[in-house]
Amino acid sequence: MASVRTEALTKRFGSITALRDVSLEIADGEFFAVLGPPGAGKTTLLRTIIGLETPDGGDVFVDEERITETYPGDRDIAIMFQNLALYPDKTVYGNLAFPLKQARVPRREIRRRIEETAVKLHIERLLERKPAKLSGGERQRVALGRALVREPRAMLLDEPLSALDALLRLEMRSELKRLQRDLGRTLIYVTHDQVEAMTMPDRVAVLREGEVQQVGRPEEIYHRPSSHFVASVIGSPPMNLIPAVVESANGRLRVVHDQFVVEALAPVERLSAGGSCYIGIRPEDVHLSSGEGFAGRVYATEPLGGETVVDVTIGGRIIKLITAGASGLSQDAPVRVTFDASRLHLFDADGTTVLSSAGDGSLLRVKDAGRT
Repeated sequence: MASVRTEALTKRFGSITALRDVSLEIADGEFFAVLGPPGAGKTTLLRTIIGLETPDGGDVFVDEERITETYPGDRDIAIMFQNLALYPDKTVYGNLAFPLKQARVPRREIRRRIEETAVKLHIERLLERKPAKLSGGERQRVALGRALVREPRAMLLDEPLSALDALLRLEMRSELKRLQRDLGRTLIYVTHDQVEAMTMPDRVAVLREGEVQQVGRPEEIYHRPSSHFVASVIGSPPMNLIPAVVESANGRLRVVHDQFVVEALAPVERLSAGGSCYIGIRPEDVHLSSGEGFAGRVYATEPLGGETVVDVTIGGRIIKLITAGASGLSQDAPVRVTFDASRLHLFDADGTTVLSSAGDGSLLRVKDAGRT
């Protein structure tokens, strides 16, 4: 096991900057995820950590040892790529043994490691099969085993579940989480799937166009996003972002929309009267109401079994909410909705968070625009 640290890591490909001053600290034994859309620089980050790409600036450290120029094979870091890259002509045993033979590990030790790894991954009965005879989930386990059998100081996984169907992804998420906890290995996991980033790791780094946007525990990033970009990539459906303008009344800032007003009950920096901003509210924090609230109409419903996503038009803008038992709602039906003031967020015109209630309803108050 080992800690991994990147310091101001920068990587360019011609005129494109794939990584810009990326500084991360991954603790010994931590499950750390890197989340971002395609092209965010996630794979480049892994390839630079393992030594397959040479950075144009910055450094990589493992256990405080600078390894920026160390040959990839000498870094004692294993990587599992999205395409798995299993050798089709070798059995599962042969695939697992290959990196150990390359490292000149004694034959008896090779067998011991393979047998132990096979038990951990539940692939003992597959050792004599070739990849063509394996299911998608079995191939994933073999590829993971090939990384584990080396007993590396740290493991890097690049979108390992993206090619699997939904049911198998769910199963493998649980398996990976259990395995990492059991082994206590440092694991850096790249994904574009916010569900994986929310359910598996200890901490998450959100990457956008090669820059780190936020690092924190999944629940911290979910409830206190640093920007509306982060808010949009965490959560399904994503946070509602509602354009508004800033006014000043009675010495307090107010954020005004056609249908409602959000009053800031605490000092707000980076917002000034006359400027534009965004109000953020997650779908689960918008509620249907029998009396109070803002008037709207049902635009569409999306039943998801135990709950329903409802699109409501309010003031010409669609607001998503999640509710239980909305089967009686029909298109264009009039409804009223309320916002949970303890879960409101304010973002400036550039999309940076300026205030998050996040459980403290004393920071923001929401009112009907007609009652101000």
